[in-house]
Amino acid sequence: MHKKEYTYKLQNELELGEGQFIEFKETLDKSFAKEIVAFANASGGIIYLGITDQSTVKGIEVTNKLKSQIQDMARNCDPPVAVLLTRINNVLAIEVKEGVNKPYSCSSGFFMRMGTNSQKMNRDEILSLAIKTGKIRYDEQICTDFDWKDFDDEKFEYYLKLAGISNNMPRAEILKNLRVLTSGGMTNAGVLYFSKEPYKYIISSKIRCIHFNDDIRVDILDKKEVDRGIIGNIEFAIAYLKERIPVRFEIKSLKRDEFPEYPIEAYREAIVNAVIHFDYFLGDTIAIEKLKSSIIINNKGELLFPESDFGKRSEARNRLLVDLLARTDFMEKAGTGIKRVTDACNANGNKCTFNFSDAFWVTMKSNVIGKDVEKVVDNVTDNVTDNVTDNVTGSRRNQIIRLIQENNQITLTQLAKKLSVTKMTIVRDIARLKADNIIERIGPAKGGHWKIIK
Repeated sequence: MHKKEYTYKLQNELELGEGQFIEFKETLDKSFAKEIVAFANASGGIIYLGITDQSTVKGIEVTNKLKSQIQDMARNCDPPVAVLLTRINNVLAIEVKEGVNKPYSCSSGFFMRMGTNSQKMNRDEILSLAIKTGKIRYDEQICTDFDWKDFDDEKFEYYLKLAGISNNMPRAEILKNLRVLTSGGMTNAGVLYFSKEPYKYIISSKIRCIHFNDDIRVDILDKKEVDRGIIGNIEFAIAYLKERIPVRFEIKSLKRDEFPEYPIEAYREAIVNAVIHFDYFLGDTIAIEKLKSSIIINNKGELLFPESDFGKRSEARNRLLVDLLARTDFMEKAGTGIKRVTDACNANGNKCTFNFSDAFWVTMKSNVIGKDVEKVVDNVTDNVTDNVTDNVTGSRRNQIIRLIQENNQITLTQLAKKLSVTKMTIVRDIARLKADNIIERIGPAKGGHWKIIK
């Protein structure tokens, strides 16, 4: 900002008086440093030196010594704060930009600009600011009470397979290379990925999926809350929606075209985004909701940057969670997730909105328009259940038979993972295959095996 602009700006601000972005000080005193860090911890501002609290210009002798004292105060803040000094006749304007390394402190403590005052921050406020700005990351903290008896080797091996990592080194070495194991112990990221029961250590580890029969969240058709770790939660939520989303089929000659009510690319990406950007400090639960004419996915993880940058900028709240998942096909590091959601919805005829009120909300509207919504949803659901789903489930049951042929000791959980469906779906399919006298179970659930009859 040029000197003329500062002069004009000062004239206007003298009329307005002190506020969120303006502070008047008559002289340089010991409290000056707290004003600097207060603006740096908030949204920035200007301190005018040589003006009383009553907006009266008294003036001050602007010397090189005075400027040097101010620069020293700014440099002695922790971390140092950059300031811009501009002389306006006998007033010195000190511009403080919003800090990029919050929280800032001076010798008197941590301060935050609130209205016309610079208030000292308490412990919780300092911690909250550090978390919000990524200085303290939940996933990188050590889970001090983690018991290695709760390490899930099956989850670990499954992750290595997804990530294309060879299991030819000691487990501890691989975990250290993935940065989830440190000299201090297992990180929260490691617990969320590889613990048998993450909820035992992390109260916010679960994901909740609900299927409503209406749009006002009253009539619940089904509700599931699972604690399967990062990968398992993502796979379960995707399969949960996939099973409940009607698909219209058109068969032209030998080709069958599918027209889903919602594109899997969109809700898959939204689920992944919710899981890895969730604020696990809050102790809440990620919610996946299938309503009659919309899908709503929300997580308590506010934006780490201005809303105006949404869709153009990507910043990870949980860097370790992101890094681990980026090694698989579930996500990319490029930060294009939001664009993929909107592009997939647009191509499929769905309206997609994002909201940042008390959480991060993704809402996808049905691509069935107006008065036909109820008719098509009901009819498609019935038709799919009666006709098309028979083909889909028949194909899945054929896959189950093939997997049993490959491994006659395969478990229901393993079948569900391989086919990306819920365990309950596998239970229903197995029951049907038994009833049709196609397969039978030999021996107990543990230690037994499957036998293909026909």
